[in-house]
Parts: sequence; structure tokens; C-alpha cells
Amino acid sequence: MKLTINIARGEEFYVASIKEIPAVLTQGASVEEARLNVLDALQLYLEDMQQEPGSNNTVLEEDLNIVA
Repeated sequence: MKLTINIARGEEFYVASIKEIPAVLTQGASVEEARLNVLDALQLYLEDMQQEPGSNNTVLEEDLNIVA
């Protein structure tokens, strides 16, 4: 999987995000700090996703109520 780090200059800090995963967003006082922070944020995000129910690449999960 290829992911793209985007770092933009804000008014006070550099803002870093992962283009393909908008939920991963952080900041830093320098470009390098922002880069390291976004890598940490990505690791935490991925660890959290592994603990989520249904994170086993399920395509469809549906409860069926069959009346006979």
C-alpha cells in the first residue's frame, strides 16, 4: 500500500496529513516534527482499526430475519 504524506504550512505550525486517510491529521513546529507526528498518528490509527469490530475486510455484514 502506498500512502502520501501532505505537509502544509499553517499560521503557527506545519499541518501534516495522510492523503489517502483523511482521519490521520496532526501538526508540528517544523516539517520534520510534523512528518514524525503524522507517522505516529498513522501507527495509532492502524492499531485502533485492528481493534474495531468488523475490521477483517468484511464486504457485507447483514442480519437476516427469516419468517417461515
